[in-house]
Amino acid sequence: MDIVNEILEKEQKKAEKYKPITVEKHLDVEYDLGTLLVYDTNDLDSKLLDSNSNRDEYLQSLSRDNTQLLLNKIWELPTERIDEAIVVRLPQPTTVLPRSKPVPKPKPLTKWQEFAKAKGITKQKKDKLKWDEQLQKWVPLYGFRKAAAEKEKDWLIEVPQHMDPMMDMYEKKAGEKSEKVAKNELQRLKNIARSRKVKIPRVGLPITSDKASATQLSTAAVVAKASTASLGKFQDKLPKEQEARGKGVHELIPGKERKRRAPVPTPQVEKQNNLNLIDKILSKRPKIDMEKAVSQHIHKEQTQRSEEKKSMKPAKGKRKVKGNNATNFSAKKPKAGKGQRNMNKKTPGRKRR
Repeated sequence: MDIVNEILEKEQKKAEKYKPITVEKHLDVEYDLGTLLVYDTNDLDSKLLDSNSNRDEYLQSLSRDNTQLLLNKIWELPTERIDEAIVVRLPQPTTVLPRSKPVPKPKPLTKWQEFAKAKGITKQKKDKLKWDEQLQKWVPLYGFRKAAAEKEKDWLIEVPQHMDPMMDMYEKKAGEKSEKVAKNELQRLKNIARSRKVKIPRVGLPITSDKASATQLSTAAVVAKASTASLGKFQDKLPKEQEARGKGVHELIPGKERKRRAPVPTPQVEKQNNLNLIDKILSKRPKIDMEKAVSQHIHKEQTQRSEEKKSMKPAKGKRKVKGNNATNFSAKKPKAGKGQRNMNKKTPGRKRR
């Protein structure tokens, strides 16, 4: 019995160290769980506050009781488990607290996060260690031990047949790794620029492999064409050249916006627009330039006269005689014979050629 009494006394002493979770107040306490606030409207004990010896103990016990009430109220909310931890979703706060700076906005999603969200891809927790069949041991997925394991495993690298046998494969592997790191850094900077709504110019042809794809070549051609001062407006197109799909000038040059297309009108709106256009055409009177019309008419008449003169041919036997007193003799000359007079005598005041 002595042993049992000793155990009970020890448990009672332990229980006395910890206060109960139930707290009683004269008046109800107001809560704001969104900001984790408790409003205690009960009156303070002035005697304990005035005494120098018990003031700190009284304030400490009061703070403890109010904190216990707040925790009791929090655990009345619905809970859920996230990564082996029990979490409580707090409601929206009702108390407006003054702030020197605005509330930080949520971090925008990256391209991959948006794609994963649209496709419903969830992030799965991976193991930190992975069994390596070649080394016959557990290898971490990252860190300096991972690099040491890779170095131990790749003590010999085979050179493919289609490559130069004198090529250093270790140097090539290090270069590929540095390219991946640079690509990830570039993508990170692009995500930052996209979140801050900063337009950046497109690049030409990224050299990531020995052979470039058709999409990369078309993109590089469009970028090169739009790199002039006129943004490629006066550049001639090559034969059978097609513009890269989705690679317009508005995407290549910052500040160059796409022309907005008018929305498709409804049948009633389209009918009204056509009627307005017809009324506009019928109500207009043609503007006539009189000087231009007269000059065109005169030019037309002169052209017609010149064509008529060119088409006219002189009749057979007729001769054209120039001069004021010249006469066109169309009669045939008589044949010279015996006893005939010469009809070609000269007459005064007339000239013949």
